[in-house]
Amino acid sequence: MTRFNVRKVAVLGAGVMGAQIAAHLVNVKVPVVLFDLPAKTGPKNGIVIKAIDNLKKLKPAPLGVPEDAALIQQANYEEHSELLKECDLVIEAIAERMDWKLDLYQKMAPFLAPHAIVASNTSGLSITQLSEVLPEAIKPRFCGIHFFNPPRYMALVELIPTPTTQPEILDQLESFVTTALGKSVVRAIDTPNFVANRVGVAGMLATMIEAEKFGLSVDVVDDLTGKKLGRASSGTFRTADVVGLDTLAHVIKTLQDNLKDDPFYASYATPPVLGQLIEQGALGQKTGAGFFKKEGKNILRLDAAQGTYVPSGGKADEIVVRMLKKPAAERLKLLRESKNPQAQFLWAILRDGFHYAAVHLADIAESARDIDFAMRWGFGMSQGPFELWQSAGWLQVAGWIQEDIEAGKALSNAPLPSWVFEGPVAERGGVHQPEGSWSASQGRFVPRSTLPVYQRQPFPEAVFGSGAPEALKSGTEEFRNDEIRVWSLDGEVLIASITAKLHLISPAVTEGLLKAVDIAEAKYQGLVIWSPDDVFSAGANLEALMPVFMKSGGKGIAPEEKKLQDAMLRIRYAAVPVVAAVRGLALGGGCELAVHCAKRVAAMESYIGLVEVGVGLIPGGGGLAYIARRAAETAEKAPGTDLLAFLKEGFTAAATARVATSANEARKIGYLLDDDVIVPHKDELLSVASTQVKAMAASGWRAPQKKPFPVAGRSGIATIKAQLVGMRDGGFISAHDFHIGSLIAEVVCGGEVDGGSLVTEEYLMTLERQRFCALLDHPKTQERIMGMLQTGKPVRN
Repeated sequence: MTRFNVRKVAVLGAGVMGAQIAAHLVNVKVPVVLFDLPAKTGPKNGIVIKAIDNLKKLKPAPLGVPEDAALIQQANYEEHSELLKECDLVIEAIAERMDWKLDLYQKMAPFLAPHAIVASNTSGLSITQLSEVLPEAIKPRFCGIHFFNPPRYMALVELIPTPTTQPEILDQLESFVTTALGKSVVRAIDTPNFVANRVGVAGMLATMIEAEKFGLSVDVVDDLTGKKLGRASSGTFRTADVVGLDTLAHVIKTLQDNLKDDPFYASYATPPVLGQLIEQGALGQKTGAGFFKKEGKNILRLDAAQGTYVPSGGKADEIVVRMLKKPAAERLKLLRESKNPQAQFLWAILRDGFHYAAVHLADIAESARDIDFAMRWGFGMSQGPFELWQSAGWLQVAGWIQEDIEAGKALSNAPLPSWVFEGPVAERGGVHQPEGSWSASQGRFVPRSTLPVYQRQPFPEAVFGSGAPEALKSGTEEFRNDEIRVWSLDGEVLIASITAKLHLISPAVTEGLLKAVDIAEAKYQGLVIWSPDDVFSAGANLEALMPVFMKSGGKGIAPEEKKLQDAMLRIRYAAVPVVAAVRGLALGGGCELAVHCAKRVAAMESYIGLVEVGVGLIPGGGGLAYIARRAAETAEKAPGTDLLAFLKEGFTAAATARVATSANEARKIGYLLDDDVIVPHKDELLSVASTQVKAMAASGWRAPQKKPFPVAGRSGIATIKAQLVGMRDGGFISAHDFHIGSLIAEVVCGGEVDGGSLVTEEYLMTLERQRFCALLDHPKTQERIMGMLQTGKPVRN
């Protein structure tokens, strides 16, 4: 397959989706030009200017760093169509109107580069119909691309070919979307609403129908269908509000207009309550009211019977919550046999989901894997419908579904397909097997894609029953204790995986990391610190040190703290490169571990910061020494400048417990450096980090030389304290916050020395350790620590 080199992307349409797709392209450093109609008044690019400005205000933030909005090139169709010739990929993302899209294609076609891939971002319009207006030369390079909202955060992208789309084009686009944009691709068939919205919206409609049947309020339904059921925390009705009730109605109308022969057609009717809300202009979150309404700090819910909003807060019955904690087979049996209306409701929506997915598998997806992944990546389910069905016992559950169909309890009287009860699926106990997942249209198990891009994912996300290798059971194990595993996948790079809860750093983890460095220096090219989930490390394990603290106070913690600091320096000055593969949370001690590595390879959605202030402490594992050293190194590159200016960002971040909410922001704060690598797709992290280790080893990498560096000294401390006094006296921080901030200033400025004095990392770590341990004995800090351990929330005292 030839490499698809994307030098620039054009996004046509600066609406909600178009602007956010452009923002995500900027996040991953892909040049982008955003088009829209010329404004009727003011600057011709007025529509695009407004859209880009709005990106900086949206929550959740579409941009990793708000300032990157300036990197989006502005354009309008009247003046800038020639820019399309520079673009290798053109994504059309205007409103869901077939006539508007076709008109735009006709106008833009003459300006498209002869090699450019053209894709329409649509949630359900026929891609084949859209292609028909295109010139013959463009049709082979045209397909559908469906990003889910918000594009930065939602993993799923559906790619939809037409009968004339060249297979190579789809392969090239899938590779780009996966590795460059960090998305997870499902290839969909050109049917109404494709895969995720087809199954997901049918499921939302089924949930509304069953909720009304069992007399459940919207808040109770959301509590039942959120995290307790292994789904997105927003549940069903809150999700509808966030998506927009008008958008939901549009997707429902696509079902109504195009699927009149569908055996589930009756369930596609617009729920009366949804129609009433839309008629009233209550479209959900964007209008301030939908199924829920916020008044001040209070969340109200719609009482459909009264047509008014009433206080919300209804929860699942405790007996049902206990059922949902059981293993899959027992869980479904209990729900089905219970007399509790909430339990009956849950069995009904699960049954409806299984039934729908089985009946439609042959028509809407190549395999059951595509449906399960689409529901995971697009609707936030921990398991797709086929996975849950299979894990609960394939034939047992199939029998229950068929009984309900025959008893008239299901949404449709369509029987389950014959392949459910007879043949390979029934014989093997489910649709997912090691050799592949069931394709109802082909009558066989089909394997996963073998595109070269997936060779960059040693442990890709897998469906239940596929027998995929587990990272923490793979490779050659070199060392293990209760909280860390040290192993190698290829015999060249050593891997250290923290296995403790939230990957908290305890004495056992420190021991394992030191052992890993020793082994790597003796036998390997280098070491990667990586774990196969969305936590690098959430910090130090304070609870593990509690017995020592209770016996000896802060003084007893000092030796353990020094061991941690020494381990950080051992990693920094190891004889082989140590690379931190950061994914998800790297907080407190996790951040300190990452910054002491020779290099960092970070997933785009990484959350990095020194958060110790939240429990009344200062960073004690070398984090403040790092801030001081980095400020000195940066100032050295700008002779004649004030060292304190380079300390400001790092001091402020530590003193306010600021967490970077993207890898791009972490680079801006200084937790990632310019030569660190940001990886868009989380499943490529281990591969890229291992490659970095090998490249560093091959290029003769050596650890940095230990040398002293200048600090800001007592004058710097005085300057920072003066600012803290103003914040304290103005009521912005508490007296204890002032005390902690002053201690941080003392460490990062090097204590009571003259400005410009040279100090070592060990010296600064001693200051860190002394102040950290003193804070442990402070009553206000003890209040914060106990509050965090008991409630998980910071105490402001």
